[in-house]
Amino acid sequence: MPYQHFEEYNIKVTEDIKDRFKEIITDLGEDVSRDGLLKTPERASKAMQFLTQGYHQDAAEILKSAMFEETYNEMVIVKDIEVYSLCEHHLLPFFGKAHIAYIPNGHIVGLSKLPRIVDVFARRLQVQERLTEQILDCINDTLKPQGVAVVIEASHMCMMMRGVQKQNSVTTTSGFRGQFEKIETRNEFLKLISNKFS
Repeated sequence: MPYQHFEEYNIKVTEDIKDRFKEIITDLGEDVSRDGLLKTPERASKAMQFLTQGYHQDAAEILKSAMFEETYNEMVIVKDIEVYSLCEHHLLPFFGKAHIAYIPNGHIVGLSKLPRIVDVFARRLQVQERLTEQILDCINDTLKPQGVAVVIEASHMCMMMRGVQKQNSVTTTSGFRGQFEKIETRNEFLKLISNKFS
């Protein structure tokens, strides 16, 4: 979609979503004309578009834009990548950290691109399990490394604010491809992401 058309689309969607938020706030029993809520529908519309902008981004292209030929073939880890996403079941946030490792196979990728593709997939309506798989598959299919590993640890507001209301639970998901399917390589990765370096 050309940039200009995308901007026009965003303006239209903002108005449509803003009107829907007005209806929701009214249905909840609030007065959208009171001072504190006058601009809330517009702000909520823009926030929702920001939090779901990953639908309009191509994670594979982001990786391809910074791939470099390199003979290095040991493990590369980027850990403690902040993750913020929206649970697709309740539209409540979940947040935590992602840890990514890959073993190059002739190409490396610019380190900043790994957190960027986390954001691309996280900024959609998600479940943590699918988010983990999408990040894993994108790196594996695009970079074609000897192996890739992804671990995500997150807290879910849908469990903390409602439902079972458990404040200290953390959900961990993981995925492994290639060399990381070998137990010794996997264990090395898990040990390295658990280490705290000063």
